[in-house]
Amino acid sequence: MNNDASNFQMIYNQYCVLVYNVALQYLQNIEDAEEITQDVFIQVHASFHQFDQRSSLKTWIYRITINKSLDFIKHKNSKKRLFIFGKKSQNENDYLNSAHFEHPGILLENKENARILYGVINELPENQKTAFILSKIDGLSNPEVSEIMQLSISSVESLLFRAKSTLKEKLAHKFSEYRKKK
Repeated sequence: MNNDASNFQMIYNQYCVLVYNVALQYLQNIEDAEEITQDVFIQVHASFHQFDQRSSLKTWIYRITINKSLDFIKHKNSKKRLFIFGKKSQNENDYLNSAHFEHPGILLENKENARILYGVINELPENQKTAFILSKIDGLSNPEVSEIMQLSISSVESLLFRAKSTLKEKLAHKFSEYRKKK
């Protein structure tokens, strides 16, 4: 496929919603997801000549989106560790683990539950979080997740099992705390 403007426009039109939604799942912030979407397509355009077609275009774009999202989170967290409102935090752990949830698809009455859920998802190890988001939120099959993450299907299944176990345990605790506050 040539890297001309019409082909790029077709790629953008086909994958922009997917990229935005994946970024939004990771970042839970509309502006950040829009920024990642823009960054992903800048990279797709700049590095299309390096796409080796061993995987599908969709898989390649998923990988770029996940990597950009994870890099964004790491960069944002490193800034939080250094300075919060111009001074070092006395309790950075509470601040780093708080979820600032902004997802347009969540109804207002479900925002608190969604904030708790995404707060716990954000605490998962990186690979578990990626497998969970791709499988349970984006609805991809284990073979698709396996290809995107470049892991065996059994590794993906193991990651999903551990992610679900961790989520079940932490959510039971979080929701019982939340109910006690009400």
